[in-house]
Amino acid sequence: MAKLTRRQFCAASGALWPVAATLSCAGARPAPAAAPPAGPRSDHRIRGDAGDLFVREVRPSASQKRPPLLLLHGARVPGVASFDLPVPGGSLAADLAAAGHHVFILDARGYGGSTRPPEMERPPGAGDPLVRSSEVVRDVAAAVEWIRRRVSSPRVALLGWATGGHWLGHYCTLYSDRVSHLVIHNSLYGGTPEHPSLGRGSDLEDPAHPGRFHKAAFGPYRLNAGPSLLGAWDRSIPAEDKASWRDPAVAEAYVAAALASDSTSATRTPPSFRAPTGALEDSFYLATGRQLWDASLILSPTLVLRSELDFWTRAEDRERLSERLVRAPRVESGTVADSAHFVHLDGPARGRARSLETVLSFLAHCRAGEKTLTSTPRATLLRGMRSV
Repeated sequence: MAKLTRRQFCAASGALWPVAATLSCAGARPAPAAAPPAGPRSDHRIRGDAGDLFVREVRPSASQKRPPLLLLHGARVPGVASFDLPVPGGSLAADLAAAGHHVFILDARGYGGSTRPPEMERPPGAGDPLVRSSEVVRDVAAAVEWIRRRVSSPRVALLGWATGGHWLGHYCTLYSDRVSHLVIHNSLYGGTPEHPSLGRGSDLEDPAHPGRFHKAAFGPYRLNAGPSLLGAWDRSIPAEDKASWRDPAVAEAYVAAALASDSTSATRTPPSFRAPTGALEDSFYLATGRQLWDASLILSPTLVLRSELDFWTRAEDRERLSERLVRAPRVESGTVADSAHFVHLDGPARGRARSLETVLSFLAHCRAGEKTLTSTPRATLLRGMRSV
């Protein structure tokens, strides 16, 4: 694999913050970097089983007794664009680091700064969707082992948004002994066979083979232009004035970082970044009622959150997942009232502050292996919040 210059690597990873980039594989330490406004960051390339994986590290400003925390993106936009935008209100990673967590952001294979399958170096065409759940689980395993060594911690906390929550839940069924906490936010879990936009009768279904993903229409990967990122976000906001719900600077930074995550974006008109389609195939089957992993195998404290206005998941996904976490020592489950799918990038009053407070409280008060914790009611924050 050809080495990148620091400038090329930062562009490929969407690194809009000043960072110290580590271009070698696991074990190498980055050069010291001047601390950007929200805290010191460094970018790394670590070894996965199918090439290199991009990991951004966001260190806390002061050492506290908090578990290290891995963030995982969803089906289309990679990690930095999802969790570490260089504008106020655009970095969940910075907020979590400010609370004392040593934060790491992973790009799954095929996304952002991680190695892309060879098929993604060719023009879009026919072929099987790339990067299914079983492959991302191996990427998470590589990242968790690297984090455990880097910070000398036996366990790592995990937070996944949308498809990232599905991937991390799958990982945790296999490696709960390495997980201190699991947070799953706005993720499908096969809660019902009906879905208004992702299931039967949607564009994801093959009309010639009902019940199957329409792989001929999507191919191994898809190209995403900037405006396509805002359509679903705009439609999910129940206000005519979108600026009353989210900061326009956050939306602008989100699009810019997504395009910057792919070094080939500017070679196409309009500029567009590549994203594997395997996550869409996973999502189609989850949206038609299938479960791709079994929550009863998870042995880690788990928080399941859903935004009340989420278009991706259904209330039944949160409910079924919560009910089936029968061996987790602690389960908290709730709906973030009056919030939408992109809650971590929306305004503080639109669910961002409430969901962040809930996550931080869960991470602070729930320890792996404890089964007798008491829960503080958060009725003012969430609807349907409960502990199991």
